[in-house]
Amino acid sequence: MTRRITIDPITRLEGHGKIEILLDEQGNAASAYLQVPELRGFERFCVGRPAEEMPQLTAHVCGVCPAAHHIASVRALDALYGVTPPVAARRAQALYYNLFVFEDHLLHYWYMGGPDFYAGPKAPAPMRSLLGVLARVGQDLGKRILSVRKEARDLMAALAGRTVHPVFALPGGISKAVDAETVGRARDAAPRLVQFAVDTLESFRAAVLGNAEYAAAISSEVFRVRCHSMGMVDEAGRVAFLDGRIRVVDPAGNELALFDPRDYLAHVAERVEPWTYAKLTYLADKGWKGFTEGSGSGIYRVGPLARLNVAKAMATPRAETERQRLFEMLGWPAHQTLAFHWARLVEALQAAEMVQLLANDPDLAEPEVRIVPAPLAGPAEGVGAVEAPRGTLFHHYATDADGMLTAVNLVVASQHNAAPVQISVRKAARGLVKGGKVDDGLLNLLEMAFRAYDPCNACASHALPGELPLVVTVRGPDGAVRDVVRRRVSEDEG
Repeated sequence: MTRRITIDPITRLEGHGKIEILLDEQGNAASAYLQVPELRGFERFCVGRPAEEMPQLTAHVCGVCPAAHHIASVRALDALYGVTPPVAARRAQALYYNLFVFEDHLLHYWYMGGPDFYAGPKAPAPMRSLLGVLARVGQDLGKRILSVRKEARDLMAALAGRTVHPVFALPGGISKAVDAETVGRARDAAPRLVQFAVDTLESFRAAVLGNAEYAAAISSEVFRVRCHSMGMVDEAGRVAFLDGRIRVVDPAGNELALFDPRDYLAHVAERVEPWTYAKLTYLADKGWKGFTEGSGSGIYRVGPLARLNVAKAMATPRAETERQRLFEMLGWPAHQTLAFHWARLVEALQAAEMVQLLANDPDLAEPEVRIVPAPLAGPAEGVGAVEAPRGTLFHHYATDADGMLTAVNLVVASQHNAAPVQISVRKAARGLVKGGKVDDGLLNLLEMAFRAYDPCNACASHALPGELPLVVTVRGPDGAVRDVVRRRVSEDEG
C-alpha cells in the first residue's frame, strides 16, 4: 500500500507550504508535490480601485518583497500614463532598489540557506538557524551580518519613507528629492557594503566549495534541473535589475527570445494545478509539456542563477570576475540548483557596487524628481517589470478612462519557478527517500531542493476558485487529444 510522508510546514522560506511525498510498496519515493495552501487574491480585490494606489497596495503583497512590488507597480503606471520620470528620480529608485537586492540576498544566504551549509543539513533543528551560523562563523562576522543589513535597510528608509512598504515612488517620479545627508550616508556606507559582499563570497568558498560533501551535492543529479532560463538584461546584455529587456535562453544557452516587458503575454503563459494555490507559468511558444526537463519543455527558471545564465556579463567589474569563476567551475549554462546560492552572492556584490556608483552620481541629488502625468484620454494599459531578488516580476494593469482599474495581473518570480521547483522536489525525493527510511536530517536535505530558489509563496498564491482560466482537454481511447475547451477570466459565463 502506498504510504505518504508530509513535511508541514516547510521551513525557512517566505509564505507557507508543505511537501507531500508518496512512497511505493518498497518505501521508495514515487512522487512528491510542493503545495501552497494560502491564498492572497490581490489581483481580484484591486480591481475597481484608482490605479495610482497600486504602488502602496501591492507593496503589501509580501513583507519581504515590498520594494520589488512597489517599483514594478510604478513602472507599470509610468507605462500606463505614458510618462518618463526625471533622471534624478530614476537614480534614487535605482539606489533604493540595489540596496534592497543587496540586503535581501544576504537575508536569504545567512538566515535561510546558510544554516544548511554552516550548521549542516543534519544538525539538530534548533541549530539550523542563524544561531547555528553564528556559532560557526564567530562573533565578529556575526555582528557584521546584523549591522550591515541594518545599515542598508536604514538607508532604504531614508530614501523611501520606511524600509517595509515604501511610499516614495509615484507615477512620473518620486515624492521628494534625495537630501544631502542621505547622499552622504550612502557614499560613506557603500565601501562597507562592497567589502561585506566580498567577504561573504570568501566565506561561501570556504564553507561550501571547500567542503567535499557540499561540492558533490552541488554537482549531483539530484539537485539539477535542465531547463530554459529567463532574466532581464541591459542594452549591453549585462545583468539588470531595472529598466531592461527580458531574455530567454534554452538549456544549451541559445537565445530563444528577447522582448520588452510590455510583450510578456506573447511569451509567458499561466496555468493552474488542483493541488496548489500558486499559479504556474511556461513558455507560450513551447507549450505545456508537464513537469519535464530539456529543450522541448516549456519550463524555465528565473532568479539569480537564471539571470547569470542569460546575461553576457555582470554590470560591475568585481561581480563579473565572480560570475566567470562560477561558470569556470560549473559550466555554462549552469543548471545546478544549489548554485542559486552562489549566484545570489555574485548579484549581492553587483548590487553593492551599483550602490557605490549611484551614491557618487551627481544626478542623484538634482531637485527635479517628478513629472506629473497628464489625465488619461481613454482606457489604458501598462506593464512594468523588475528583477526581484527571486526573479522576474511583471505588473500589468488596465484602467477605464477615469483611471479606475478594470484588470490586474501580477506574474511573480515564484510562479515562474513553481514548475521547476516541483521537478526539484520530486528528483530530490526520488534520489533521497529509499526503503521508507526517513529522518529529520534527510527531510531537511529534501527542503534544500526548494530553498535554493528562495521561494515567496505569499507572492505566488494568486489562484482564486471561480476566477481561474479553465482548460478542459478531451482525449480519445488512444490518448490522442480530440478537443481542447478554454474559458478565460475575461470571458462572460455561459
